[in-house]
Amino acid sequence: MPGPTADLFADEALQQPAGREQIGEESYVLRGYALPWIERLLPELRRVLAQSPFRQMVTPGGFTMSAALSSCGELGWTTDARGYRYSPFDPRSQQPWPVMPDTLRQLAVAAATEAGFGGFQPDACLINRYVPGAKMSLHQDKNERNYSAPVVSVSLGLPAIFLFGGHARSDKTQKVSLFHGDVVVWGGVDRLRFHGVMPIKDGLHSIMGPQRINLTFRTAG
Repeated sequence: MPGPTADLFADEALQQPAGREQIGEESYVLRGYALPWIERLLPELRRVLAQSPFRQMVTPGGFTMSAALSSCGELGWTTDARGYRYSPFDPRSQQPWPVMPDTLRQLAVAAATEAGFGGFQPDACLINRYVPGAKMSLHQDKNERNYSAPVVSVSLGLPAIFLFGGHARSDKTQKVSLFHGDVVVWGGVDRLRFHGVMPIKDGLHSIMGPQRINLTFRTAG
């Protein structure tokens, strides 16, 4: 992405096969679910990134993450030498994270409901940018205060291979292909399953350009 405010977003939609695929006891891929939201979602995402641009964060172990991060909502996720945590402030600007746009929140709530998790109230939206070669190692989402709410993950741009494992890092993972507009929802007994993203392959998406952007909604506080 040439810059967080670059106009890579076009007013068009790609057609992907629709449907719901079950990948765990309480885990689903909603194929193409976000596509009807794209025209409204992208301008809001552009405004969020203009306020809190992507940045490469460093893990407590001193490694720079290959995926660039930003956030919006009441809480944003951050990592540094002190550890992984949520904060109400963007560590770069020391200002509150951008307000979560209504369109993003409504999409997350609708997808959660579609997957059987009614009453979802996300207060954090992590925004990850993957360029070709970027990845996300297997991890659990466990910085939240409780695990009663699901995780809702929206894929935009280049395809990705999502790794969905078990409750131990050593458990076998399944490889799930994700495309522009797909939404993954997992919760309940699956809430703490390990997951990650394999390195993104080279490509140029007609709407998003040479990148994948992932929106992950959580109830963190």
